[in-house]
Amino acid sequence: MTTPLPNPLLDEHQDELDKAIDELRGALHDAPAQPMAPEVTFTTSLADAMPNAGVVMNILVDVQIVLGSTEVPVSDLLTLQKGATIALNRRIGEPVDMVVNGRKIARGEITVMESDPSRFGIRVTEIVNAKPAK
Repeated sequence: MTTPLPNPLLDEHQDELDKAIDELRGALHDAPAQPMAPEVTFTTSLADAMPNAGVVMNILVDVQIVLGSTEVPVSDLLTLQKGATIALNRRIGEPVDMVVNGRKIARGEITVMESDPSRFGIRVTEIVNAKPAK
């Protein structure tokens, strides 16, 4: 078995990304809570608040809002039909998880968008401070 050689360039970018995420979390903690519009706007420039902003601003990330989960046997999955209901492990009103690139970063509540009542979104209520294992 071979051990991969350390890549200082990748480690440096990961460290910069982790630092930028921590700075963003700090900025979110300091900001007053207010409903989010469909487009996120900030009153101050992120470039001013985050010196490493240029490194991360154009990186696309996969954002998922997890309503809940459950475990079911394959036999139950095979019998699913249109209109079937699957119970999740959370109740109405409980916080949902915000997952970015596979990492849970926040919790929030489901809300209807004021600007477009036919859409819903998430109002962030808590930033999770878990750091990835290195």
